[in-house]
Amino acid sequence: MPVTDTIADYLTRIRNGVNSKKKFVEIPSSNMKVNITKLLKENNFIKDYEVIEDNKQNILKVYLQYIDGEASIKGLKRISTPGLRQYGDTNNLPRVINGLGIAIISTSKGLLTDKQARKEGIGGEIICYVW
Repeated sequence: MPVTDTIADYLTRIRNGVNSKKKFVEIPSSNMKVNITKLLKENNFIKDYEVIEDNKQNILKVYLQYIDGEASIKGLKRISTPGLRQYGDTNNLPRVINGLGIAIISTSKGLLTDKQARKEGIGGEIICYVW
């Protein structure tokens, strides 16, 4: 069955993997998903990731991180959906749990966290929150 919102599917697979204490999850790959995963790794929400190349569809393998049996990712929330896009300018970028989490923003300079976008002075589409 085709998926209409691939980013929501990506976040759900990670959420389900964390809830069931999996070591890794496998997700159909795309450039957007790889870039989101890169941001999650840079902000220490996941341990590592790799892209497994296949003839039909590349697979993104995300290794989840647990510290003392507790998952690094407490929650994921999709904000901008295909049916309702959410944008924020430089002055109105969200803070997730007073800066403890990150908001992933799609900008003209690529995917950035809310902190990076504030530093660059640019806004964009608010993809999701991670805490």
